[in-house]
Amino acid sequence: MKLPEINFNYYYKTFNIISFVLIILSLFFLVFKGLNFGVDFKGGTLIELRTADKQITISKIRQSFLNMNLGDVSVKQFGEKNDFLIKFEKKDTNKSNMIEIIKKDLKKSIGSGFTFRRVENVGPKVSAELLNSGILAICLALASMLIYIWIRFEWQFSLGAIIALFHDVILTLGVFSLFNLEINLSIVAAVLTIVGYSMNDTVVIYDRVRENLKKFSDINIFNLTNISINETLSRTIITSITTLLALFSIFIFGGEILKGFSLAMILGVFFGTYSSVYIANPILVLLKVSQKTILKEDKN
Repeated sequence: MKLPEINFNYYYKTFNIISFVLIILSLFFLVFKGLNFGVDFKGGTLIELRTADKQITISKIRQSFLNMNLGDVSVKQFGEKNDFLIKFEKKDTNKSNMIEIIKKDLKKSIGSGFTFRRVENVGPKVSAELLNSGILAICLALASMLIYIWIRFEWQFSLGAIIALFHDVILTLGVFSLFNLEINLSIVAAVLTIVGYSMNDTVVIYDRVRENLKKFSDINIFNLTNISINETLSRTIITSITTLLALFSIFIFGGEILKGFSLAMILGVFFGTYSSVYIANPILVLLKVSQKTILKEDKN
């Protein structure tokens, strides 16, 4: 797949400014608006409901649960047309027979033709532990990637890679904060996958940059990184397109439960591909990496 030579570095200052603005906006939303944590992280109850009547709508189910004063209520349709996933924040924890009361109230609003296929409770202590574990997992993943790149390449490369990773994670979380999308354990898994995908894309380009630094001593880093990006461009495009085809299929046909996960992954692929070109590589240009840097590190 032969692609035309594109002068990516000609535009990197413009895209760096755009990225900086997006990072600031994402941090603003994360600090002042926060994230919409789901039942996994803030505690509550999850019910998987199946109705005998396929004509019962989501709005009717939602209104029935809202009338019970159970706190925040989220209702999603998944699987079959008569399958619903209800999440709500349990406020009165003293009711040991809460589920029986919900069933009784639900019979009054939609009739008796329903079954609770699954009921899960997440306490506030458990949810806090899950949140802390999720944050710790993301931090450890970023730290591990930093150590790997530091060993695999020179420190200039590791700095560029870790900045690109932070860029991808912050922008993804910023989008979820902006649109008030729910954050649950599957989103944490998606963020960890994004870290791996973005790093993989960056390493491919960095490998080519390092090879070209040893091969061409008379080409400055500005032009050399541009050559390296173009040489790996066909691989980047093919990998991104095939990954996105699978993710869009999951997003469209996978049902409500997988929408958040697949959306986070789609954003991660876009941001990861972009950051490999316009975040990670410009760092090498700014730090003026040269053949002397590589040779010096190899001697050490």
